[in-house]
Amino acid sequence: MVVPTLAIETIDLRRSYGATVAVDGLNIRVESGEFFGLLGPNGAGKTTTIKMLCCILKPTAGTARILGKDIITESLEVKQLIGYVPENPSPYEFLTVDEFLTFMGGIRNVEKGELGDRIDRYLETFQLTERRGSLIGSLSLGMRQKVAITAALLHEPKVLLLDEPFMGIDPISQRMVKKLLLERLRGGATIVFSTHIMDWAEAMCRKIGIINNGRLIAEGTMKDLRSMSKSGEHATLDEVFLKLTEEAREVSVE
Repeated sequence: MVVPTLAIETIDLRRSYGATVAVDGLNIRVESGEFFGLLGPNGAGKTTTIKMLCCILKPTAGTARILGKDIITESLEVKQLIGYVPENPSPYEFLTVDEFLTFMGGIRNVEKGELGDRIDRYLETFQLTERRGSLIGSLSLGMRQKVAITAALLHEPKVLLLDEPFMGIDPISQRMVKKLLLERLRGGATIVFSTHIMDWAEAMCRKIGIINNGRLIAEGTMKDLRSMSKSGEHATLDEVFLKLTEEAREVSVE
């Protein structure tokens, strides 16, 4: 299969809940092989956007394409292409870690012999080998998050959609996750990454999109964002983010 140069494209993507508009005409383009950061204040629409890209939520209007597949008319094909880590993972609590990962690998059509090797490798990486027989409901938040990340990586997806993947994970495990993501990136995967940890986003993302009140207010490289915010050439992402979102808030008030 020829991989399109454009991995993700949202086209006037919109999602409302009654009178509340969570995502308002979002247009984002992510190139294949790109590490794209999706940032915004709480309630900006990041999680809603990612859930629409994963075909969990249906757009109120507009659409999006993942590697050329439409999230509305080709949702089954899209789900086979992606790996998804939610902000608050709640995998089947009454399955053991091993049962859950075996189930997830099976529905993703990972060959049995290969699946066992991958499960072993990820559990060892995350120091969860001794917990493979534990019920998921008995695990800490950080451990459940690492299980969710493992499940998302098992089938080596072409697109990874990560919503706050470091939630509850200790610094050592965060470095392990970073290493795994960079490995997938070198293997040709495209990654969309939502986080509040600005230094991680600045270090890992080639391009960043900032949304506020469901709208894209800035997009580009760090150099682009510094220019848009009229910040100095050494301004951090945290400084740029605060300036751009504050300016957007002032405009909306006016």
